[in-house]
Amino acid sequence: MDAEAKIMTISREIPPGITRRAQFFIGAHGHWAARADIKQYRDQWMERGVPKAQIDRVSTYEAVWGGLVLPPAPHYDGGPRTLSGDVPEGPDPDWHFWAGDQRTALPYAFMIGPRGEFGLHAGAWTPLHAGIEGWVEALALADHARRCARTVTTLTGDEVDGLDLDGFEAVSEVAGLADTWWRGTDSLIAVYRGEAEVMNAPQCRTATIYSGLDAWGLRGLNT
Repeated sequence: MDAEAKIMTISREIPPGITRRAQFFIGAHGHWAARADIKQYRDQWMERGVPKAQIDRVSTYEAVWGGLVLPPAPHYDGGPRTLSGDVPEGPDPDWHFWAGDQRTALPYAFMIGPRGEFGLHAGAWTPLHAGIEGWVEALALADHARRCARTVTTLTGDEVDGLDLDGFEAVSEVAGLADTWWRGTDSLIAVYRGEAEVMNAPQCRTATIYSGLDAWGLRGLNT
């Protein structure tokens, strides 16, 4: 595949199973580049001992998400530049595969875990969301909250553990694991613990509080 084909913007359907807010975010702020042809690597990967089932996982990921380019995330130096699968890495049962290239030099990779989780891998494995859908939902929610909030406050390190989340509900669509979102009566809170866990660096804990939200700001197109 030549360089022009890799960056060519093409028309693709928005993946199913995400909220209207995330659909709008992809349609308004994302674009599609050409997806990789996993079939051409299948025999090579199987010769290297990669099970067929794991190659099928990469093929499915690439068919749905491969080539999607989204705006930078608020953390993790922007997240993957382009969602794209690559050769799975074992051993059993903890197979992972590449989720997309980093935008900047980072001490970890973005990967899809053995149960479909999206997360960070640096020798250790830290899942951020239960699926790539959760990562995309979190990006869409951050963009929405930033636009609607009257004030935005950032906490770091031990301040994050001092957050009082009584009266808040977990935002289910982000399928949070290390990273979670919480909805209150007039605010949204995003808690990022992924870097802290994968690098054993508690000072990297971060929370962003989006305050002064009305009913639309709290939810938007979340159905």
